[in-house]
Amino acid sequence: MDLTSQLRALYAPGVAYEIAAPAQPIPEMVLEVASRYPGRTAIDFFARQLTYAELANEMRRCAGALHQAGVRPGERVALVMPNCPQHAVAVLGTMLLGAVVVEHNPLAPAGELEGEYARHGARVTIAWSKALEKLTFLGRGHTTFSMDLTTALPTASRLALKLPVKAAREKRDQLASPRPNWARSWTRAMRSATPWRGSCPCAMDDVALLIHTGGTTGVPKAAALTHANLMANVEESIAWVPVLHEGAEVFYCILPLFHAFGFTIGFLAGLRLGATIAMFPKFDTALVLAAQRRLPCTFFLGVPPMYERLLKAAEGTNADLSSIHFSLSGAMPLSASLADQWEHATGGLMIEGYGMTEASPILLGSPLASSRARGALGIPFPSTQVHIVDPENPSREVADGEVGELVARGPQVFSGYWNQDEETAEVFTEDGWLRTGDLVQVRDGFIYMADRRKEMINSSGFNVYPSQVEEAVRSMPGILDVAAVGVPAGESGEDVVAAVVLEAGASVTLGDLRKWAEKSLAHYALPRQIVVMTELPRSQLGKVMRKRVREQILGAQAAATDAVAGARDAVAGAREAMSEKVAEARVAVAGARGAMSEAMAEARDTMSERVAEARETASEAMAGARDSVVEAVAGARESVSEAVAGVRGMSAGAQGSTPTTGDDAPTTDHQETSDS
Repeated sequence: MDLTSQLRALYAPGVAYEIAAPAQPIPEMVLEVASRYPGRTAIDFFARQLTYAELANEMRRCAGALHQAGVRPGERVALVMPNCPQHAVAVLGTMLLGAVVVEHNPLAPAGELEGEYARHGARVTIAWSKALEKLTFLGRGHTTFSMDLTTALPTASRLALKLPVKAAREKRDQLASPRPNWARSWTRAMRSATPWRGSCPCAMDDVALLIHTGGTTGVPKAAALTHANLMANVEESIAWVPVLHEGAEVFYCILPLFHAFGFTIGFLAGLRLGATIAMFPKFDTALVLAAQRRLPCTFFLGVPPMYERLLKAAEGTNADLSSIHFSLSGAMPLSASLADQWEHATGGLMIEGYGMTEASPILLGSPLASSRARGALGIPFPSTQVHIVDPENPSREVADGEVGELVARGPQVFSGYWNQDEETAEVFTEDGWLRTGDLVQVRDGFIYMADRRKEMINSSGFNVYPSQVEEAVRSMPGILDVAAVGVPAGESGEDVVAAVVLEAGASVTLGDLRKWAEKSLAHYALPRQIVVMTELPRSQLGKVMRKRVREQILGAQAAATDAVAGARDAVAGAREAMSEKVAEARVAVAGARGAMSEAMAEARDTMSERVAEARETASEAMAGARDSVVEAVAGARESVSEAVAGVRGMSAGAQGSTPTTGDDAPTTDHQETSDS
């Protein structure tokens, strides 16, 4: 049994192994759905709604406007817009005319956009007015339409933006810019256009869409996806979730249409099911939760960081997510814990998908069954075949359980890059299998990633191509050489790290580097870390070995982590030893306090005894002193008495023998009185 047949054993009940080949080009499919559900809302944009019947009329009017501008079947029409009703109409109108849609990131820097235009050669552009300032490189022969995003808003919102207040002006400036004189008004062109009444001239194998990608090598290219490629992946995705209800679902189209995941699954699959598609110009948790209260979502498409942020925001606002029955996560690995949290919050099921732009984009998915395995890439979609081969010899399949490169084929796999034959040859094996560049292995019936995709960096769900980052950084003064690699960054995928070699005496900070590089790189591609190296490891042929650079950076980070852990252990040990010493000191202090108490008690007792003794001695001394004083006083009194008696006797004798005069008597009498 071949590998594909083995893996299909874990298909969910009701999922077919093969799908019928789609027979309708994309615009014909949409017109048919519109005929079945004319009154159902097709596009919702901040509560302004466009029914399927109105969408059909608008796409015909768009085709007419482009035809009047000179667009013919097979020509390219460049779209530089965020998700909005005008974007949806432009896609379908371009395809209805038989022309090729070329998607661009409206937030990409001018240098990146100029390189993309050089590859596809479009002569007509419909661009958001805020993006026009980056398209000044377009020549005089180019027809550029300016799209005013505010015209898609509900009437009340448009009127509020016209208010002469600061808040209204600031909001208006965020949504639109004045139209330069070299650009034409898309609103006016649509209003004056004669609707296109012809049928779509496209065959299923005609190119419908160009989406820019770096593939597995990082070299910018435009993947050419046909109507057959895109519609096959739409039908495969719907077959994968057979419980979806036609004409009853609400899809949230948050991933940008310049991203294959958002274009095929969020937009085209929603239209194929007759779903209401709520479009968001950007991912903002407040906008999403406000829409959830007004128009509850049933099918949600996103990347892991979006799910993580929505969960946190929902917890803070008590938002109800229970309407979301099915969710699809892709573009980067999804952790088991995040998937479980999301399923708990919604009560629905989370599906994981794996693929690449060259496959429209999905090749593998986790089954809608209890048998699904968290962390696995999944199993092949219907009508999709896979092999695991020796990356050095793709003609040889590896043994069961061994690691090898995943190769695939199926109706969703593209036929090549636009006007880049050499790059096309590199991405296919000699017998026509698509080389994914990813090393995988089979465990327990599922395909698991064994090693990261060569070279390419996955930053928050976006592919970042090292060569582009290196080109931008290398032009900075003071930079001698540079290598761009990705390092793990949790739920955000990978951080872009710039490993630089500086010129002698130069000094560069991360802030300086980001400011310099933002002139030519999208925000998600800007380095988040900078590492200064003395030299970059190179092969014998002189090529920088990015894998070796990454290993060195991860090794240094691990060493730093170990050093921090060692320091923490040392601090913990010191704290423990200090705690023991403090405990011992406390015991010693307690003992000293006890001894001191005893000593003080003894001292108090001794002092009491001594005080008592002193008091007794003092009492005895006082008594003795009192007795002595009494005796002395008595003795003195006795002596005085005797003396007085003697004096009196002498006085009496003198009065009897000696005559006295009158002057002497009073004197003698006075003295005697004084003595007594």
